[in-house]
Amino acid sequence: MRRRLAAWGAAHPWALDAGIALLVQAALTMPFVVPRPPELPPATWPAYGLTALTAVPLIWRRRAPFTVLVAVLAASGLYRLALDGPGQPLPYTVLVCLYTIAMLSPPRVRYAAALIVTLAVPVSVWLNTQELRELTFSLFVFGAAYAFGRLADARQREQRAAAERATARERARIAREMHDILSHAVSLMIVQAEAGPVAVRVAPERAEAAFEAISSAGRDAMVQLRSMLGVLREEPRDGAASPAVPPRAPQPGLGELPELLARVRGGGLDVRYAAKGAERPLPAALEATVFRIVQEALTNVVKHARARSVQVRLVYGPKDLAVRVTDDGRGPRGGEASGGHGLTGVRERAAAHGGWAAAGPGPDGRGFEVRVVLPLEAG
Repeated sequence: MRRRLAAWGAAHPWALDAGIALLVQAALTMPFVVPRPPELPPATWPAYGLTALTAVPLIWRRRAPFTVLVAVLAASGLYRLALDGPGQPLPYTVLVCLYTIAMLSPPRVRYAAALIVTLAVPVSVWLNTQELRELTFSLFVFGAAYAFGRLADARQREQRAAAERATARERARIAREMHDILSHAVSLMIVQAEAGPVAVRVAPERAEAAFEAISSAGRDAMVQLRSMLGVLREEPRDGAASPAVPPRAPQPGLGELPELLARVRGGGLDVRYAAKGAERPLPAALEATVFRIVQEALTNVVKHARARSVQVRLVYGPKDLAVRVTDDGRGPRGGEASGGHGLTGVRERAAAHGGWAAAGPGPDGRGFEVRVVLPLEAG
């Protein structure tokens, strides 16, 4: 409920400020409607009208907070000096102004407002009761209004920072997804395209299969990119689906692994798959992570390993899932084991689920292996 009100206030600032002004005016009205002792001057319409002059400027409190504060102080001083109207239990209008300045204004304006209020409080107390208790109470409530304004500003800045961090994480996620999709599809198409001319001369039926594999990889990449780019589209505020925006396809999971392995086999690579341990359903996000990790590891094999075969293994443990992709290629050379955006994305994906990833020479120092361990949720 509070979030909805905050969102509504952000979308309709004029209405919110007008509502605050009306609420303050209602509070200022109370001393005029309650019975007054006979010895006190009666409440008059001019006095009540002057209270409205202290509340109406609050409509502009966020557009010109310092100017509104000066106008409110001037109207309040006129009310106190020119008319002997009912007193107010609290200086509502000045409190709202000081809170707004503390929340929205830069330091120079805040300090100037605090100085003006600090000087105005003793004058107001001297004109009213001349008691130390009133002076102490007034300084306390104005200090509290200023402190609450600063706390509200700190909360808003933290919310903006959190939103920026969330945006950065989403950008990184989309970048990883697009890298994996494009890198995998383009790598397969390049391999098939390079083998195509040779197959046309030697085995035309293999050339037809290569061209079909290129087309399949391209279509699959387009489908996944269309789904990924749908994240960047602005959705309707009311949550209703827009007929112009197609529904997004779900993220790939373990059910799509056989199709992925088949596409890689179509490029001439011998791909073997094995799953060990007690298989069980996984969260959709974890399944998507496993799929992308295997996809990126196979893409690296196609692009760099010059391998004849690769083995993909999933090992279900009591508390974690191990993913191992091992090839019989030439292994890492130079900085390949630690560089590249692909392996960085694998490590980031594993870390996002509380796991870890490593890459290096395969068993007995031959080939290359990507090893990832992902914790499984309890139960």
